[in-house]
Amino acid sequence: MAASPPTASPTTSVTIIVQGVRSAGGHVLVAICPRATFLMPHCAYKGRAPSHVGDVQVSVSGIPPGIYAAQAYQDETDAGHIRRTLLGVPKDGLGFSNNARMIFGPPRFDDAAFTVGPSGATIRLRLRYY
Repeated sequence: MAASPPTASPTTSVTIIVQGVRSAGGHVLVAICPRATFLMPHCAYKGRAPSHVGDVQVSVSGIPPGIYAAQAYQDETDAGHIRRTLLGVPKDGLGFSNNARMIFGPPRFDDAAFTVGPSGATIRLRLRYY
């Protein structure tokens, strides 16, 4: 009897509606992260879409079902990172799933966490400009 090949873990997609984009400059970037990589630069699941004023939809695929948090920003100048003032305040619009707030620093994973089921997920988050 021949052994069957190992099956890949099922993956799905997350659609993120990023609200409150203030300009058509650059791109909106989104990262969907498990607890271990939340707020880290090397989050495995990323997506991007061209910016336009209002709501921008970004899709991220290849995500296994589980608990994640989303972080998004508008890279208005396509610099490839969040630009900051000399005091460390973000110059680019920034937002998190569940509209988790930044109070004296980034939100906790638990405040931004959401579930991705076998059929995927659609979430909304609002960018904040400081």
